[in-house]
Amino acid sequence: MAKRRGSGDLESEVLAALWAADAPMTAGDLLDALDLDLAYNTVQTILARLHAKGAVRRQLNGRSHAYTPVLDDAGLAANRMRAMLDRGGDHAAVLTRFLGTLTAEEQATLAGLLHDEHSEKRDG
Repeated sequence: MAKRRGSGDLESEVLAALWAADAPMTAGDLLDALDLDLAYNTVQTILARLHAKGAVRRQLNGRSHAYTPVLDDAGLAANRMRAMLDRGGDHAAVLTRFLGTLTAEEQATLAGLLHDEHSEKRDG
């Protein structure tokens, strides 16, 4: 039995194919490019989700839509993180727990980014 991929994995694969393309792609184009055992409707669903998240733009191309990437994997991950914070609850508790999952190197990177952002706001 084949291992089931998560929707985030499929979204990343679709985004990678869109970024590698020279032109907007339809669901059919992506189905061919991905060379995975996926149904056409699955690709359409992934594209609809990516569009709803603002990760891709779509334009009418005949009777179907052609898609162009807006976000890369990092942008998509940032949107997911923002969505989790926007769900409400105790932001400090969520951020504290998130920090607890980071390695020392990741914490140093985050601290540096926050320092740079604070410096830009102060100087600008």
